[in-house]
Formats: sequence, C-alpha cells, structure tokens
Amino acid sequence: MKNNVDVVQWGTDRLKIGPWRGDARIAFITPMGGVPASAASIDRCLELLEAKGYRSALTAALSAPEQVPFANAGFTVYERLHLLRHDEKVLPPAPAHRLRRARPFDQPAILELDELAFDSFWRLDRTSLRDARRATPVSRYRVADDDGIAGYAITGRAGPVGYLQRLAVHPDHQHRGIGTALVVDALWWAHRRGAHSVLVNTQVTNTGALSLYEHLGFRPEPHGLAVLERPFAPRDAP
Repeated sequence: MKNNVDVVQWGTDRLKIGPWRGDARIAFITPMGGVPASAASIDRCLELLEAKGYRSALTAALSAPEQVPFANAGFTVYERLHLLRHDEKVLPPAPAHRLRRARPFDQPAILELDELAFDSFWRLDRTSLRDARRATPVSRYRVADDDGIAGYAITGRAGPVGYLQRLAVHPDHQHRGIGTALVVDALWWAHRRGAHSVLVNTQVTNTGALSLYEHLGFRPEPHGLAVLERPFAPRDAP
C-alpha cells in the first residue's frame, strides 16, 4: 500500500482511503469516478479503516447527492463549503504580476506558504499536494515569484470543466493583487484548454476568498459541498 493510501473496489464502486494529511488517527475516504458510492462499499471501507486503528473518518468535499449514502452510514457534517462557478465568456484582463511554472525545488517554500495560509485541518503535506496536482487529467501549477514564493495555484481540467484546486497567498504579500493574478491566470488557462466553466470551493468562513471569487465573476451554486465525519467507537482497553 504505497504512501498508506489504498483503492478499495466493491462491485462497480472505487473509493480511495488513507490517513488524512498524514495523521495516523484520522482517515479519509474519497469516492472515485464522480458518482455516489453504495452503502456496501462505504461499509467495507469503514471496516478496513476501523481495523487499522483510526479514531475517525472524514470524507472529501462532497456534493449533495454524494453525501446521501455517507449520511445513511452515520456520517455527519464536519464543515460546509461554498461551491462557485465561473462560466462568463468575457474574462478579466491577463494578470500583471510575474507568474511562472512551479518547479520541483519550489516545493519546500510552497508547503511553508500553505502552512501559513491555512489552518491545520486544511493544510497540505507532500502527498496531498501531489494528489491535488493529479486530481484531473491535465493541470497547471503556477507560482507568483516576488523575491520568493508569494503565492501559488493549482488548476485542473476534466472534460469541459476546469477546477481551481488550490489557491494560497503568503500573508506578507496579501492585498497586492497576487490572488487576483493567480485566479485570472487559471481562468485564461482553462478557457484556452476548452473548459466551458471553472469551479472552485472555499470555506464558508473564508469571506476574503469568497469576495475575491465573486469579484472575478464566480457565482455560488445553489447547493454547496460538505466534508462529513464519522467517529469510530472507542476500543475497550485490554
């Protein structure tokens, strides 16, 4: 099981399971293929995770239909997220900030920036950063270089839909237009790649990110996303 992550196949369902952000106490469970998982496959994953000693399991950010079988399996909402869509044909002007392709040697600085930009629950480690880049068939990995990594973004495309997978700006470089430049760069790239719309999600409490996205033409979808959680029953002491 490479990197402690496994893919569980149950009938036609495929789900990815492993430690959440490298935490040996908390597991994640993620349906693959973009369709709701069955109750049987979720139960199978829970059995495997509980046997490995995890204390609780978290889902990826799920749409309303994807949440139903997990709710039936005893999961409850851990955190709600806004889901926004950009499908305007007229794009904002191309960014003025210097952006470039992220390189392998940028990774330590990017992870350090990510740690500063997000609370502990949402921070990326090396594995989750790699997974974000591989979440779609094609992706774009860009940094704002201002005598060091001032911000970065990961954008992907799957079919006609683009996804702004990650956006972070160093706290010392905020309010200088770097976030705007990275989002606009992502929109232009997705448009050139044939995407008809671009999706992004953000925490309900992240009013700054929400304001930025809406300013650039994103509009909230009627139903957002949610991360769900299910604790496992504590084991009896030997």
